[in-house]
Amino acid sequence: MTQFSSNCFASKVHAEEYFTTAQSVIQQAQDAKLETIRIVFVDQHGITRGKTIMISALKSAFESGVSMTTTLLLKDTSHTTVFPVWEDDAGMGKGVMTGACDFLMLPDPTTFKILPWSGQNEPTTGWMISDVFQQNGQPILYSTRNILRNALTRLHDKGLEFVSGLEVEFYVLNIDNPNLDHKNANRPEDPPQTSLLSHGYQYLTENRTDQIDEVLELLRINAQKLGLPLRSMESEFGPSQFEFTFEPSKGMATADLMVLFRNMVKQVCQRHGLHATFMSRPGFKSAMGSGWHLHQSLIGLGNGKNKFIPATNEDINDLNSQWIAGILKHAKASCLLTTPTVNGYKRYTQFGLAPDRIQWGHDNRGAMLRSLAKAGDKASRVENRIGEPAANPYLYLASQILCGLDGIDNNLTAPAPVEAPYSSDDTMLPNNLGSAITAFKTSKFYRQALGDEFVDYLCQIKTAEWNRYLGAVSEWEQREYFSLF
Repeated sequence: MTQFSSNCFASKVHAEEYFTTAQSVIQQAQDAKLETIRIVFVDQHGITRGKTIMISALKSAFESGVSMTTTLLLKDTSHTTVFPVWEDDAGMGKGVMTGACDFLMLPDPTTFKILPWSGQNEPTTGWMISDVFQQNGQPILYSTRNILRNALTRLHDKGLEFVSGLEVEFYVLNIDNPNLDHKNANRPEDPPQTSLLSHGYQYLTENRTDQIDEVLELLRINAQKLGLPLRSMESEFGPSQFEFTFEPSKGMATADLMVLFRNMVKQVCQRHGLHATFMSRPGFKSAMGSGWHLHQSLIGLGNGKNKFIPATNEDINDLNSQWIAGILKHAKASCLLTTPTVNGYKRYTQFGLAPDRIQWGHDNRGAMLRSLAKAGDKASRVENRIGEPAANPYLYLASQILCGLDGIDNNLTAPAPVEAPYSSDDTMLPNNLGSAITAFKTSKFYRQALGDEFVDYLCQIKTAEWNRYLGAVSEWEQREYFSLF
């Protein structure tokens, strides 16, 4: 039996249950003859960063954490630090996160997985998501996993639990040239040159599905070995576009699942000469936008009863109406959390099975929200079609909970459902990242819900990304003006 120190760092932030689960993980790792463990945290963009430790160091990691550099919390999507960390004040107070100092990752033993694609014959590597702390034991304000945890706590205080299901679209392509010449070592790096696995626009035809079956099977096997609650797989509308859906999970589990699923897809495909991307709208001919549709409902903490099931004489019940109204009320400001990239807004086009304005409907795939609730249907739920698959899962889920709670707290009522989503006069969603940053930055709601420090922090990071985009000369500009003038 593993003996943990009674006065270690982890004992300051976790109860005894943490060490019981950690002990079980150490035993599982030893029984599986693992050699290494990847300890990761999820950064502000939803990307995992971390270190690989030897199995002999796992006990120490549970007790004392694993050190990481604070600049990893201060980078934009080009991996450039966008805060003045070499000054005595980086913008967060004197001495706070300056000098590229350390913070600590404390692995969450409940997220332990064995990576089935590691090793030659048998898996040799384990994996865990961490929570992040300052060296004095205080949680880091910018931890997106902690933001979701706090939102879930607020919901629990009302006797409710959040249940959500994933419906995720992405592309898998052949790698023709990885662009690994020295001249391609840019930041960001030059992307690989790719080709299609299949043509698109034969939506859900069996022959098209069979054409990509080898890759579907590769991903299915690894997903099931990880214990992910896979529900369905399909060939989507676009060329070489896939969609995977999952059974609903409670609370934090859905966000952790999304992180692990994206990692699995990208890493397994990479090992087989394939390139997987969760970029919303890749820049090749006839690419359809990839979305992340989030199905969500509320259940009672005590009885597990679905609170969105309407009575026989109702289209939607009061709680469902309040939840929808809260999400719609703050939809503009929430876009920075649900659609955080420049590219994600290229998906908001008319008649493209993606929303372009703030509205809800019943079974209408052009609306931002669908209420799929019927009397007696235990699967009654709301589907939000706004998100892009590159979103940080913790921020996406937190945005839904915080907005829904605002609808409940203020007894809001959803407007009438839409019938013609692309011709209604409803308010338009932001059409670019800059507009989304402004909406989030000026949102009194999010400044109260998340705090001024986090809002300003995230806006500074995303503004750096937006400004780099505005300063780049596009292919469109080159074609339009280079010969004309």
